[in-house]
Amino acid sequence: MISDRIKTNLKSTFSSSLLPKVGLALLLIMVFFSVFAPVLATHNPTSTGNFDENGQPYPPLGMEYTTDVATGGEIQEVTISPTSEHYLGTNNVGQDVFSRFLYGARISIVVGLVGTILALVIGVPFGLVSGYYGGRVDAGMMRIADVMLAFPALILALALIGVFGKSPVQMPDPIVMAGFAEGMPASVPIPGTVTIVVALVTWVWFARVARGEALSLRNQEYVKAAESFGASNRTILKKHVLPNSLTPIIVLATIQVAVIILIEASLAYLGFSGTTLSWGYEIERGQDLLRTRPWISALPGIGIMLTVIGVNLLGDWLRDALDPNIEGGQRGA
Repeated sequence: MISDRIKTNLKSTFSSSLLPKVGLALLLIMVFFSVFAPVLATHNPTSTGNFDENGQPYPPLGMEYTTDVATGGEIQEVTISPTSEHYLGTNNVGQDVFSRFLYGARISIVVGLVGTILALVIGVPFGLVSGYYGGRVDAGMMRIADVMLAFPALILALALIGVFGKSPVQMPDPIVMAGFAEGMPASVPIPGTVTIVVALVTWVWFARVARGEALSLRNQEYVKAAESFGASNRTILKKHVLPNSLTPIIVLATIQVAVIILIEASLAYLGFSGTTLSWGYEIERGQDLLRTRPWISALPGIGIMLTVIGVNLLGDWLRDALDPNIEGGQRGA
């Protein structure tokens, strides 16, 4: 249950500050793009060959660039102009940049949310059991967590992907299946292995936070009272320890969504995602063309930046509102 104090802090900190409003707006926009990508997209994101008459990718509206083209056995400098059919241009294989941006938002948000939920499911019970039982149980379980922390997240993710391979999961698109977006992909490949891997490399943070809460709560009077009435350890953990540990876990989960989005983008940039409909993949595709065709990498980069900023701003708001030292939006003594 959310206490009245927390509800008051949530409302007061949100209404008194512009930053959480900006964060919420950014995140809602990205979620809107993600959900309605088939309707908003102007072209099939996997369709290639959308070039001008010179075989060059289109620039965004309001931009043009010059390049050398072989014409009649001679090299000539030509100016490539935009077209209203591709108002954010096309990439180096002739795919519509705006359409791929929309579908990239879907991949990032799905991986971020599902990966965070999986990390929660693994890490929170692990940490609660470790902290509540203490002693040798706690020492042994925390050594496992320390081993996981000893490896950099990206390196460990690469190693796990090398073991399990790339396993994209085809996610059916209900909007397309309902007939509201003809010509769009009927399913979207979600990087299944990456989603599981990011959970395996981030669960330890939830475990350590949950352990710290369990250590402090196991000596509380209501826990001791439950024990004296014969309640099982499972019941105590479920009904008393877990509900009172949710505040820092919720804050961490919000921040971890942004962390997982960055990890997924990094893996996609390195070619380990298992899907080409990813912002990280688009950045890699256009990195060699930044001087002449910067829009290929710029738009997905902006998408990652805005999404991460939005999530972090909401995380900061939750942290301030849920902090037990804050009363009415102000820090107490």
